[in-house]
Amino acid sequence: MKKLFLPLLFGGLALFAGTSLCQAQPDSASVQPDWKQTEQQASGQTVYFNAWGGSLQVNDYLLWASREVKQRYGITLKQVKVNDIAETVNRIRAEKAAGNTRNGSADLVWINGENFEAMKRDGLLYGPFTESLPAWRWVNQKLPVTQDFTVPTEGYEAPWGVGQLVFIYDAKTLPHPPADFAALLNYAKTHPGRIAYPRPPQFHGASFLKSALLALTSGLPLDQPVNPQTFRRDTAPLWAYLDTLHPHLWRKGKIFPTSDAQMMQLFNDNVLDMAITFNPGVAPAAIAAGSLPPDAKTYALRQGALTNVHFLAIPFNAKAKPAAMVVINFLMSPEAQARKASGKIWGDPTILDPHLLNARQQALFSKIQPLFPALAEPHPSWQEALEAEWQKRYGR
Repeated sequence: MKKLFLPLLFGGLALFAGTSLCQAQPDSASVQPDWKQTEQQASGQTVYFNAWGGSLQVNDYLLWASREVKQRYGITLKQVKVNDIAETVNRIRAEKAAGNTRNGSADLVWINGENFEAMKRDGLLYGPFTESLPAWRWVNQKLPVTQDFTVPTEGYEAPWGVGQLVFIYDAKTLPHPPADFAALLNYAKTHPGRIAYPRPPQFHGASFLKSALLALTSGLPLDQPVNPQTFRRDTAPLWAYLDTLHPHLWRKGKIFPTSDAQMMQLFNDNVLDMAITFNPGVAPAAIAAGSLPPDAKTYALRQGALTNVHFLAIPFNAKAKPAAMVVINFLMSPEAQARKASGKIWGDPTILDPHLLNARQQALFSKIQPLFPALAEPHPSWQEALEAEWQKRYGR
């Protein structure tokens, strides 16, 4: 069923509006001796951070973070760019099967949803550790930071940011974009070849399927695991919609963009009239980088935006567990969160509650900007089932 958690979700979200950042590390008096020991153990270690590498803004932000943790803690942070974090999950699973319990290839992973469920289920995570982080005391507990796509996190992953499935459009050439999925279908029919969505199981493509399922059905127990016996009946409206939509898509629905990055490029090249992103604050930084037109804006469909928290986790066999924890704690700090939330840097909303910060830290979040009305993520099994069925029907 549809779940709206807007009143609780966005009470303390803020986007950074300042131009200078002061250092906002945990107060020394509040840092426990055990954490000091963790920082000492972390010095000199190298953290291999497996993270999606499809965004220039994200990659630039992580370059900044790598310089900061090197200077402050003596940690070398290296981003391992991946197209799909499921690749990393499969590699860690293979390492466990081979008996590699101490020298894993990944020290830190950026995950949520089905990938977290898989790692937790298969014993691939280190922890629990989250509540031992000094930055945990600043986290906005009104956010779904202890559940990931309905799966309890139990301290095995730390919240990092908030994502929403939104659409990018050019306000100059398309002042009134489609308001819902029915309008999107009508727009595709009257503007053939100008609409697309990424090919599942790519994350944004799978999210498009879930968002459409939420809009086109009602009363489904989406917070519960899929019932294989009723799945085909439950999802029939979705497949009927896609059967009608696909002939009017880019390349007539026979070829799909491979990623949201390709969609943004096609949109920037005026091949598509809209693109998809999971970052509602992406436009300013992307415009500045030249990857979006100057009048690009983001919006959510009338039903609301599929919304989740994304997390950071440590594999069970990470070689640099202390350094990974220190890196996570820094990435959750007010300074790092404010920089990440800046529309000029990344635009990814914070998971901190500004009301829990001191005056100096609050100054980093000087402009409150609510996000779009939120739709809760279904149980991870729905994404897996939708991806598999999509492949059967359209994955030629």
